[in-house]
Amino acid sequence: MPKKKKYGYVLSRRGLNAGLQVGSTALVADNSGAKEVMIIDVPLVKNRIRRLARAAVSDLVVVTIKKGTPQVRKQISYAVVVRQKRPYKRPDGTWISFSDNAVVLVNPDGTPKASEIRGTIPKEVGERWPSVAKLATSII
Repeated sequence: MPKKKKYGYVLSRRGLNAGLQVGSTALVADNSGAKEVMIIDVPLVKNRIRRLARAAVSDLVVVTIKKGTPQVRKQISYAVVVRQKRPYKRPDGTWISFSDNAVVLVNPDGTPKASEIRGTIPKEVGERWPSVAKLATSII
């Protein structure tokens, strides 16, 4: 039975190791003007009471922009996690990890706010967010 479609994608976490939690900082991998963000919420993730919500690659998160141009600073936005430092295992048995934690700012319907994504993104993001994958320079 497929999951309910909400926020512009099908919710399917597929057992990925969650590498970011509420309060984590991440770099912004697009040209929207933001440089660094802090995760403040992970929508649609049910947790035990008083436990911080965790996000994995290709999860939608709510962020506040900490560093960037004056027009975008101190604003709350949605973002998609595109890279995480913590290794996670793919179904074929390979382990993937990146050198940084990175997100891409998106609208609530899932369309990116920027016109370019810097760096590589994993194929899990491309399967779940096709509009984000179109802007990526390389997919691994």
